[in-house]
Amino acid sequence: MNIWDGDRLLVFIAFVIPGFIGLKVYELQNPRVHKDSSKQVIDAITYSCINYAIWFVPILVVERSGLRNTLPYLYGAFYFCVLVVAPVIWAFLWLWIRKWERMQNIFPHPTQKPWDYIFSQRESYWVKVTLQDGTQIAGKFAENSFVSSSPAKEQIYLEETWIINDKGYLERKEEQSAGVIIVSEIAYVELMTYYPEEEQS
Repeated sequence: MNIWDGDRLLVFIAFVIPGFIGLKVYELQNPRVHKDSSKQVIDAITYSCINYAIWFVPILVVERSGLRNTLPYLYGAFYFCVLVVAPVIWAFLWLWIRKWERMQNIFPHPTQKPWDYIFSQRESYWVKVTLQDGTQIAGKFAENSFVSSSPAKEQIYLEETWIINDKGYLERKEEQSAGVIIVSEIAYVELMTYYPEEEQS
């Protein structure tokens, strides 16, 4: 079977592309473990069918109106919206619904890990990281810091490294510190409220 034959290509575009676009936009907003290709095709077809179900009445009206012959450019623009624009909108809308607090009892939150949930908010913190071997590293997590996101392994870049005193507080910034990238096994991360220019003592 040659998928590039005219009729088969139209079927492929109609029932795979909209769902595929929606899936990719959703994954860009909410990274997750990727499925294999065969499962993604099934999901794409399912989402394409849902898209057409939503657009059923407008499509029926357009097809009966003769718009294809009278205003072909407008007809093409309509189907561009159906095939490309609408799946993008549904992806954003679906993610917003899943994050809406009132819907948490019906749909689970789309963010799978607390790591991704906390750091996706881009708040600033004083951070103390304890590694599996008991080593502690502390510093400032702010606008120039960075963390990995799922499905990548948990790693964190702190833009400033701070010295921890005997009481366990952040005492002062290390001289000439340009930050630290923590890639070892992380046991847990302690977050403390950040105030600009505050020193822990």
